[in-house]
Amino acid sequence: MVVVAGLAAGWVDAVVGGGGLLQLPAMLLVPGITPVQALATNKMGSVFGTSTSAVMYYRRVRPDLRTALPMAGFALVGSLGGAIVAASLPQQVFKPVILVALIAVAVFTALKPDAGQVTQLRHEGRRHHGLAALIGAVIGFYDGLLGPGTGSFLVIALVTVLGYAFLQASAKAKIVNVATNIGALLFFVPHGSVLWGLGLILGAANMVGGYLGARTAVARGSRFIRVVFLVVVGLLVLKLGSDILGDLRR
Repeated sequence: MVVVAGLAAGWVDAVVGGGGLLQLPAMLLVPGITPVQALATNKMGSVFGTSTSAVMYYRRVRPDLRTALPMAGFALVGSLGGAIVAASLPQQVFKPVILVALIAVAVFTALKPDAGQVTQLRHEGRRHHGLAALIGAVIGFYDGLLGPGTGSFLVIALVTVLGYAFLQASAKAKIVNVATNIGALLFFVPHGSVLWGLGLILGAANMVGGYLGARTAVARGSRFIRVVFLVVVGLLVLKLGSDILGDLRR
């Protein structure tokens, strides 16, 4: 079950992000695992998948590292901060806000079919890099705090705020996503929350899925990524909506 979830999540993450929608629920079904162990081990596995897809994208798409690397640095710090906050705050508080944001993202993408087809940067120089750093820090914090849809949020922010095409946005999002996973692990590893054996199995499956997903995305281009993006965001909306209803009933 973990291997199949890791393969599928690696593919989805490589194309557009949101693989945690498949991977984390599978981890929670492992007998005897705690929610914190599931979250930490999920991050462990995801590091392997996002690293593999990031390398594949870099070799084939050549994303601008002058934007991606500083953005990743801020995202790492943000993710570490989010993981620290997650240990003391109930995540149910944030789910309605994330649900509204995801619905807004889905509606915007559906109503703007030309968005993200070609790269048309909206800002230059310091403003461009400053906005990239802000996006990295905010979404990195979210990834450490809650997590679902981080890659999707990165992609849509790079498309709508900075003006990248979906393919270029996915390439940069993978580099940033590696950093957010590492940032969360900087908190989880010292606390002994990672199950290393399970994490390495998950990581191996994630690597294969990430490799195949990155090849698919590069071969099919921005239009294909946009369609997968809408499907993944739709599933995330359903998942978070179901979680919120469950919380209300309890």
